[in-house]
Amino acid sequence: MLDVAIRKTDGSTAVDWATVGVRSAPPLPVAPALQTLLPNGLRRGSTVNVTGSLSLLLALLGAASSAGAWCALVGFPRLSAEAAREYGVDLRRLALVPAPGESWTTAVGALLDSLDVVAARPPARLVPGDVRRLAARARSKDAVLMPYGGGWPGADVRLQAQTGRWVGIGEGAGRLRARPVEVAAGGRGPSARPRTATLWLPADGGGLAETAPLAPVIDLAG
Repeated sequence: MLDVAIRKTDGSTAVDWATVGVRSAPPLPVAPALQTLLPNGLRRGSTVNVTGSLSLLLALLGAASSAGAWCALVGFPRLSAEAAREYGVDLRRLALVPAPGESWTTAVGALLDSLDVVAARPPARLVPGDVRRLAARARSKDAVLMPYGGGWPGADVRLQAQTGRWVGIGEGAGRLRARPVEVAAGGRGPSARPRTATLWLPADGGGLAETAPLAPVIDLAG
């Protein structure tokens, strides 16, 4: 094997080129139910494109936030902090920028400089150069950029949710309790291998869970 290290006169390693550019920061954790899709967690410096389910987006933030990561939600004016908390997001370490307007790119870039995960809904028109610059900013800052919605080019990981029918309603009565969601994962590099999983988003009682049989819950008229 080729020795690619630069060594000092005493034989110790000064620079090992095999490790240059290799990130030492550990990935951010994900919930157990998501490990089929992301077995190595959320890799720092990566771009993870999420489509089809805001619940999936929040579930991705939950475990990282609970473990101490600082997160941000940009461009989600109708998304409540309570909804984020339901999926495990620690509100003490969550920044909300509901309507950044024309400053969307500036806001996302600034948040990538200081936070661990920035989930953002891009505007209808986004300059291709801004896409590249934000991805580069995430890489240089060891942050995770998580754009929501299709059409984000060059994403390292793509997660697409196809929602199923709500369950819980019986024959003419009852309440919506849970919803199964089929999620497909792909991407490039280490994430190129396709993966799929079916999750409860939300589960019966709220939050995220792996699929399991759920009996219908019927409210009887009194």
